[in-house]
Amino acid sequence: MTDTLDVLRDLGSVAELSDLAAKGLAPLTALKYNSHIHLPPNFSAFDSVTQAVTLAAAQDVRALGVSNYYDYRVYADFVHQCKTSSVFPMFGLEIIALDAAMTEAGVKVNDPNNPGRFYICGKGITRFDHLSPAAADILGTIRRNDEARMRKMIGKLSDIFAQRGFDAGLDEAAIIDRVVTRHGYPADAVVLQERHVAQAFQEALFAGTPAGDRQAVLTGILGTKPTCNIDDAVGVQGEIRSRLMKAGRDAFVTETFVSFDEAYKLILALGGIPTYPTLADGANPICEYEDPTETLIANCRARDIYFAELIPIRNTPEVFAEYVKAYHAADIPVVAGTEHNTLDLIGLHPTCRKGTPMPPEVMGILWEGVCVVAAHQFLVASGECGFVDETGKPNPDHATDRERIESFASLGAAVIERYFQTLQ
Repeated sequence: MTDTLDVLRDLGSVAELSDLAAKGLAPLTALKYNSHIHLPPNFSAFDSVTQAVTLAAAQDVRALGVSNYYDYRVYADFVHQCKTSSVFPMFGLEIIALDAAMTEAGVKVNDPNNPGRFYICGKGITRFDHLSPAAADILGTIRRNDEARMRKMIGKLSDIFAQRGFDAGLDEAAIIDRVVTRHGYPADAVVLQERHVAQAFQEALFAGTPAGDRQAVLTGILGTKPTCNIDDAVGVQGEIRSRLMKAGRDAFVTETFVSFDEAYKLILALGGIPTYPTLADGANPICEYEDPTETLIANCRARDIYFAELIPIRNTPEVFAEYVKAYHAADIPVVAGTEHNTLDLIGLHPTCRKGTPMPPEVMGILWEGVCVVAAHQFLVASGECGFVDETGKPNPDHATDRERIESFASLGAAVIERYFQTLQ
């Protein structure tokens, strides 16, 4: 069977690509990119990998990063579609961890509602085809915790719906089957999320209730009149989540998270760069872990995090630029994505809040980050040390952080351009 990472290894040897980088091989101009989307069977705006990659190509997004939760079999299809559509693939992951000490201290990291909850990403992962025992163990723990929580939550919701006048007829297997039917992936590749569950209950409600009766039935289930348009499927899903599934609500089940250290080890075991996903003014006020930027930089370095990401649709252009420039000044490469983890099919080239374009003065910084990811995953796939080593420390082959970043960006640009040359 062809290895998914052959798409990188077939570009040439490390020596060949390094020589091409030294000769200046690179795209003529910085390309449009997106460092972070979620693909089915994760909850996603896309019905299929084909749709996501085809839309990226149609919108001239030529470097695309996927960051799925807890199962990576979809990445083989992602690579195939990227080659078909002339899009450079970047491989990543996202993990939700918990820092117990910060929870106890009430410190909010990058979740504005839950002190101590810590989202962390990995960029440029390359060991998802053949998991090491360490990666399989941590990943198995995460999935078992998630599955147990979703099973309990689904049971609670089913009881609530039935007791309040509507038998949805749903259990964990039935909801997984809906995801399998919708997206075509095997059941054991599905990691149910709250949005999957809310969608299933909304669809059952709509299928089993005449349109004229939905307002009354949903009001009875929620215990209050819904604030959304009753015919808006996505709005009803949001009502089910917010009124029944969130903390303090009747169907809520407490999450069990891995620690930050376990999440960090998983990223390294998968060959990735530990990456801090920055919320910035996506929260109001900005979480104390991230404010001011000097504090955020110090916090990242204290945890051996040397790469960052923002989802600019959450941010005003001014604050987005402030954080990108702060990372750049601290020699921490940074990238930008969209997530696409709701049903809203927004554009694939990231924009700031309300669709405002990202500030032009940071575009070169973000492109540099994309190239660093490309170089890292090429090197690690080729058996070499990447942007960080096996312990998460900076690659020791460069005198300064800035030299390391520029070297990797140059190599990554050559890797990307060579990839497109091989498709011609």
